[in-house]
Amino acid sequence: MNRLVVSALHIGFAGVLVFGLSACNKDANADGGVGAMAQQGASNGAKYARVVSVTPVRDAATAPQQVCHDEVVTTHKPVQDTHQIAGTAIGAVAGGLLGNQIGGGKGRTLATVAGAVGGGYAGHEIQKNHQANATQQSTQRHCETVQGNGGDKVVAYDVTYEYNGVTRTVRMDHDPGDRLQVQEGVVAVSDAH
Repeated sequence: MNRLVVSALHIGFAGVLVFGLSACNKDANADGGVGAMAQQGASNGAKYARVVSVTPVRDAATAPQQVCHDEVVTTHKPVQDTHQIAGTAIGAVAGGLLGNQIGGGKGRTLATVAGAVGGGYAGHEIQKNHQANATQQSTQRHCETVQGNGGDKVVAYDVTYEYNGVTRTVRMDHDPGDRLQVQEGVVAVSDAH
């Protein structure tokens, strides 16, 4: 008995489904198949509108902008004592003191003078090398104007189509070709080529 009830329910549902689908198809065919621009698809009953024009929508170009970056630059320190007088004087005093420690009498005087001359020369060269290798680092900001990007990329298509003598426009993400599948004459549901 249960099988008989289940089978009867299945048959009843199938009948309701078939009746409902036939009514839907009758309503769908009643509104759009009359005009010269509406075309029926051969196998599935799809409706197509004629594409009148397709206009690409491009990405808006951005304005030029300034781009900056910081750069560490190493430079030579400016030389304040160009003749190395301080190094020569300090070297001469140090050399003279050392020379004064050597010998006695006229030898001591000669050693003091020789130490002062040698120390002065050594001090001069030491300061000269120090000045040649003295560097300083600073951060400098460099800026440049860069042209904006964009303006060349197609981001959408404005499609004008005609269906049943009415012209409408829709924005799409692709070029639909020469005809456009429509639903109820208004909404583009897919493309057709």
